[in-house]
Amino acid sequence: MRKTGKMRMLVPTILAVILTTSVCSAASDAKELTVFAAASMTETLTQIKELYEAENPDIVLTFNFDSSGTLKTQIEEGADCDVFISAGQKQMNELDISAGEEKNPDQLDFVLEGSRIDLLENKVVLVVPEGNPRGIESFDSLAELLKEGEILLAMGNADVPVGQYTQKILAYYGLDEAELAAAGKITYGTNVKEVTTQVVEGSVDCGVVYGTDAFSAGLEPVDRATAEMCGQVIYPAAVMKNSTAVDDAQAFLDYLGSDEAMAVFEGVGFSQVAE
Repeated sequence: MRKTGKMRMLVPTILAVILTTSVCSAASDAKELTVFAAASMTETLTQIKELYEAENPDIVLTFNFDSSGTLKTQIEEGADCDVFISAGQKQMNELDISAGEEKNPDQLDFVLEGSRIDLLENKVVLVVPEGNPRGIESFDSLAELLKEGEILLAMGNADVPVGQYTQKILAYYGLDEAELAAAGKITYGTNVKEVTTQVVEGSVDCGVVYGTDAFSAGLEPVDRATAEMCGQVIYPAAVMKNSTAVDDAQAFLDYLGSDEAMAVFEGVGFSQVAE
């Protein structure tokens, strides 16, 4: 009887060990995909990760979110990356041999041929702190107040797509960025999240960010930039040539264009690229 009792006590322990071993084995068998993505995709891709891994238990997604310029440099320097999603064409072009020498002067060849797509479109918007203390109502009023030296603007660095779009907007209004920066009228962020945070915290009078980041931060844009001001805001995506799981990377990239994934993207303000 004692032996039987001991055995009964051991059964749950044995089963727990077996289950734990099985789970660990399954986890170790899963393939890891590393996705480098623009910081503005943090919320959407985090949500998509849950959906995708639930449907594909053999895949584990690992994300590296940062400015597209920083991610491009990391890839160029040999970082492991299966899929790259940029917030601008410039950074992808500089890794894509098929973009041509003018757009890819260093003739870097990191993009898997035939995998590159224009995944999403975003909008560049003007946002202000809660209550809009300086009464900034549009890009037109932003330009006038900057000319008068009355406000402090937050924008992305020159190597960040949102910063490059902002530079085009400043040029559209005939504003000298260097002059404004020297006068202390511009402050910078290394990525769009840093710019958004400055606006939310009220440390600046306004900032130029993406519509999706404004949505995620609970900011209501006071104006949206037109294509004439800064061009289309396209997010290209591609599988990298150095990927050790090309088929799985391509499958994930295909999924990002699916109705299920697009519903997540569109929920925060992304849209499919207009033909």
